[in-house]
Amino acid sequence: MPESRDQVCPITLAGPLDNRIRRWLQSPRRLLAPYVREGITALDFGCGPGFFTLELARLVGSSGRVIAVDLQPAMLERVRVKAHGTELESRLTLHQCQPNRIGLSTPVDFALAFYVLHELPDPAAFLTELRPLLTSHGQLFIVEPPFHVSKAAFEATIQHAHRAGFRLIARPRIRFNKAALFGVG
Repeated sequence: MPESRDQVCPITLAGPLDNRIRRWLQSPRRLLAPYVREGITALDFGCGPGFFTLELARLVGSSGRVIAVDLQPAMLERVRVKAHGTELESRLTLHQCQPNRIGLSTPVDFALAFYVLHELPDPAAFLTELRPLLTSHGQLFIVEPPFHVSKAAFEATIQHAHRAGFRLIARPRIRFNKAALFGVG
């Protein structure tokens, strides 16, 4: 997929996005545990089939909440089916966004945008809309794929985040990927 930001990963690729090999390479627990604690509200933007969503729900515990956001109803349905009948189901809120709008007002403590910003028509507008949703101690974790997003494009995303009011905290190392952790203020 080119950096044109005009395509969304289709539901037909949901299987490859959520499999054992990816879980081994990109363990959701290993990647998220340093940033997510029990009792927080976490946002999984562009959740797809829920690769990170259910682990986020485990990490926030019974007193926490996860808002799984996706443009495609079929992706949200996959998440709903995976969580159905488990203790995680009550911790999840599923929300369908619009192509140019998140459409939430709920404050969040942690936001994850994994392999999704390059698909947005206007990443700067997304970051601007997201910033007021994060609490004063909130964090945003952005990860972009190695082949779809150039180094220059990722650096532009970091600049968009700065202009939206985010502060770069770290650049976590995730093999072959581009990653940045931001705080607010």
